[in-house]
Amino acid sequence: MREIASRLEAWSRAGVRYALATVIGAVGSAPRRPGAAMAVSEDGEAVGSVSGGCVEGAVYELCREVLRTGSAVRESFGYSDDTAFAVGLTCGGTIEVFVQPAPPAQVVEAVSASSPVAVAHVLDGSGATFVILPDGHHGSSGTAAVDTAVVAEARAMLDGGATGIRSVRRRPGLEVFIASYATRPRLLVFGAIDYAGPVVRLGRFLGYRVTVCDARPVFATPARFPDADEVVVDWPHRYLASTEIDSRTAVVILTHDAKFDLPLLEVALRLPVGYVGAMGSRRTHAERLERLREAGLTDAELARLHSPIGLDLGARTPEETAVAIIAEIVAGRRGGGALPLGRTSGPIHHDYAADGRGA
Repeated sequence: MREIASRLEAWSRAGVRYALATVIGAVGSAPRRPGAAMAVSEDGEAVGSVSGGCVEGAVYELCREVLRTGSAVRESFGYSDDTAFAVGLTCGGTIEVFVQPAPPAQVVEAVSASSPVAVAHVLDGSGATFVILPDGHHGSSGTAAVDTAVVAEARAMLDGGATGIRSVRRRPGLEVFIASYATRPRLLVFGAIDYAGPVVRLGRFLGYRVTVCDARPVFATPARFPDADEVVVDWPHRYLASTEIDSRTAVVILTHDAKFDLPLLEVALRLPVGYVGAMGSRRTHAERLERLREAGLTDAELARLHSPIGLDLGARTPEETAVAIIAEIVAGRRGGGALPLGRTSGPIHHDYAADGRGA
């Protein structure tokens, strides 16, 4: 929806009614992916696209129907469907479209301003819509337990920049489509060593935008890290000080070399990132802390450092070590205690603790 948000905002300001069609599922060679949107105003103007042209006419008519009835519609178009074939979806894929009346104005405003926001549509015909912002949410399905589950799932998806359909655990058979308008969180891996490869692969698997940075051009190459979104040759502390970060950013330091680690940690521990971890032995960690104190870092800043990096899994190989590192990052993001679930009590999904019921 981001590409048409400015037009939708203009319609909202002018009091123009419109219907919004969003791709909520796509299989095979479908031309547009979940989150692609098309809108039709009450005077017949259309903006955006859900299929690159092949089913636009049918979706246009669905939007007109929703404008007439005020009720949301969910429809699939696939190559094997006679109706879909008739309207021209000849690419061999399948798309599922959700058409609804105009979403709340704050959704369009947030998307237009490139602010992080998630929109959750309950797919039961009720038209229940949630707006999830980093510091709050709006909307309700009328059932507190369902609201808790939807908001928790949407917040997690917003945190990861993900879009898709999810089942609502509290009501079997109920689905919700969640569209996130946020960039992917960043994973910054410093040190182009053997351990970095598995960390990069796991980070990308979890939805991070992964960067590998090292000052040594012979090691920092795209060929060595094909799963990284980018590979940067630069002094780590200089790169970190100049790159874009936020509270979801994870900094993983694998260089294990004081000339790289110490300047980098001086920068990292003073930035509002979500995680800072550094590889090294307990002796190395103690020596780092002493040097960093001499450099002027406070006890509060030093307490943010996860070192030796990772959870105690007994890891030996680079792949096992990567699992330990990524698991520590996930535990920090989700508030997990990193204990076996069999040794804990209460809700398995921490987000659901608010209503006092297990997931």
